[in-house]
Amino acid sequence: MSAGGTPAPTRAAVAFPFVAVTLIWGSTWLVIRDQLGHVPPSWSICYRFLIAGLVLLVVARVRRESLRLDRGGLAFAAALGLAQFVINFNFVYRAEQHITSGLVALVFALLIVPNALFSWIFLGKRVSGRFLAASAVAILGVGLLFVHEARADHASQGGTLLGIGFTLTGVFAASTANVMQASRRAALYPMATMLGWAMLIGALCDGLFAWITAGPPVIEWRAGYIAGLLYLGVIASSLAFTLYFGLIRMIGPAMAAYTSVIIPVIAMFLSTVFEGYRWSPLAIAGCALALVGLLFALRAPSPAR
Repeated sequence: MSAGGTPAPTRAAVAFPFVAVTLIWGSTWLVIRDQLGHVPPSWSICYRFLIAGLVLLVVARVRRESLRLDRGGLAFAAALGLAQFVINFNFVYRAEQHITSGLVALVFALLIVPNALFSWIFLGKRVSGRFLAASAVAILGVGLLFVHEARADHASQGGTLLGIGFTLTGVFAASTANVMQASRRAALYPMATMLGWAMLIGALCDGLFAWITAGPPVIEWRAGYIAGLLYLGVIASSLAFTLYFGLIRMIGPAMAAYTSVIIPVIAMFLSTVFEGYRWSPLAIAGCALALVGLLFALRAPSPAR
């Protein structure tokens, strides 16, 4: 039994979404990279979450769940959509215009740190000293990667640091949304309905931002772009976010963020194969330190639920 008196989740209930989210999101960084080009990033994000939101509301209707949210629920959905599906993704897509998808994924692995700290501050879930020490090692490792990228990118005029800054902004926005999903307010509403409306509200904001900054809607009818959009909308958003936010509700945002330990391994491998990412001794050391630190954070005592 958990501290709140509800049955503790079984290993299978936790393992399935954990593995599924890891495999899905480990590949999405490369798919996002292919979405950049003819279509402005904000329009691609808008299309992605328009598809995802509609799919989730159809799922909710098939389950015979109410599609209505009260005023508090709509406000919560709007805040969630703004943090997760507007700020987070607009910065992440733009980050991939400056640095490789694998490096974006590795920096995003630091999500485990703000998730744990925000859980401590806002949800009262304690963080151990061992966790903080391990997180410091991971941050040092990512710092070495920053140095490697900055040295290798003399001609970018700060493009690498800009990409890293965009990614870190996305990390903090995503962490805010993660902690929101672990709150009591989120548990009051059906997952598909809440996420569906959050995605649609986010898509509306993304569309307004895209129209203001990039002009009227643009679409690319290339088969790869459309297939990638459907994959990102249906699999990587409708399915993966439902699984991931369900995981947050079961085990908390700090533990759920442990998916980020494995995701960059997959993403860096794909980046090496498809994007020609070049490994230097400094990059290898940075990646190793980051992953070792995150793995030790994983073994630290979990925050009290």
